[in-house]
Amino acid sequence: MPRLDFWYEFASTYSYPAAIRIGTLAQARGVDVRWRPFLLGPIFADQGWRNSPFNIYPAKGRYMWRDLERICADRGLPFRRPDSFPQNSLLAARVATALAGEARADFSRAVYRAEFAEGRSIDDRALIERLLADLGLPAEALQRASSDAVKTAVKASVDEAKRLGIFGAPSFVAADNELFWGDDRLEVALEWAVARA
Repeated sequence: MPRLDFWYEFASTYSYPAAIRIGTLAQARGVDVRWRPFLLGPIFADQGWRNSPFNIYPAKGRYMWRDLERICADRGLPFRRPDSFPQNSLLAARVATALAGEARADFSRAVYRAEFAEGRSIDDRALIERLLADLGLPAEALQRASSDAVKTAVKASVDEAKRLGIFGAPSFVAADNELFWGDDRLEVALEWAVARA
């Protein structure tokens, strides 16, 4: 079966529309998607950035927010800009890492909706607790998120992303390690995965 790794950062704006649509698009093409949460902060730090490039370069930031509004409107996705950007995504990334399979995918989509459809702060433990409960997922995922094993796994994901040459999110990596970056590359990445399976 064709496979595609979906690398996403919860603070990433363009990962929101990608996360909402990847499941349906992949299923239609028979592609197995592995959801890979990671953190962009350490990768940006390696480039000498202490903030999102969308904040470092204001013109780029203004364009991104308007572009995201257009994308969401075009796809019928609700959109509300969060008060702070980028958000602290560490807790959400750890909880997602503590989950697996469809539970991870469902939780991740719920986090994106809370952040970019409702404008909520995703570093709020009460919000994460509520999302898990609403999805019928085990509450202990929140406790496991602070375990050494999960912390190590998140760090290992960042290290793997660096080895793969990932520099932004969303990124898609096929089984042959071909890298595609950006929500607008999702269909191309899926077709690549199918053609080379």
